[in-house]
Amino acid sequence: MQYGISHLSIVSIRTQANDSSEMVTQLLYGDHFKVLEERKFYSRIRVAFDKCEGWIQNQQFTFIDESAYNEIEGSESSKLSCDLVSFIEAKDSILLPVVLGSSVGIADRLAHKFEGSFFDCKKEKDSLVQTALLYLNAPFLWGGKSPFGIDASAFTQMVYKINGYNLLRKASEQARQGQALSFIEESEAGDLAFFDNNEGEIFHVGIIMENNYIIHVDGKVRIDRLDHTGIFNTETSKYTYQLRVIKQIV
Repeated sequence: MQYGISHLSIVSIRTQANDSSEMVTQLLYGDHFKVLEERKFYSRIRVAFDKCEGWIQNQQFTFIDESAYNEIEGSESSKLSCDLVSFIEAKDSILLPVVLGSSVGIADRLAHKFEGSFFDCKKEKDSLVQTALLYLNAPFLWGGKSPFGIDASAFTQMVYKINGYNLLRKASEQARQGQALSFIEESEAGDLAFFDNNEGEIFHVGIIMENNYIIHVDGKVRIDRLDHTGIFNTETSKYTYQLRVIKQIV
């Protein structure tokens, strides 16, 4: 088994070993993973944090040995960048921009330097919405995980990760975590609301705010109204998502 770390700001993980296949998710700087299969130009990996699998270009990561991988896995805290954009000092003092939520604690393993601000501990539940607001107006991007492009389940995953909590990658997977609540009135700011399609499949998720609002990704990260029916878009005066279940993770 081989192991790796992303040494670039944002790296696409794709369904197939080619540039034109679907992007299923992304690696941010410092994300570590197992290398399941290596080819000439691409490798199939499994991300340590959420077990997502896919193909990335070999030029876009650095190999590490098993002991380094296990040391990262066993660390009790991780340093995650807390600004929308920070900078890593790479070789020859070249600056590498990294985005919110990047794992900057491993910079020294890559002979890089990071002197910016970071989060490194689990936070109280009320900080979840504050973190979510940092992504406000970020554009929708299928498979994206950054303030420059993000999808619904990556948005909730990153907000929770920055605050010290683990969520899986897909909305349907996240819906299996935590404790289900019977009514919106039982929910608190920071809880997750899940939505299904006409076939009953959960495909969307957002973070509940106070006073019956929700922050979620619909074209961009935005704030809408939430009630027992679902999400109501006041701009179009229409319901856009049908509520399925509310989950309390924290």
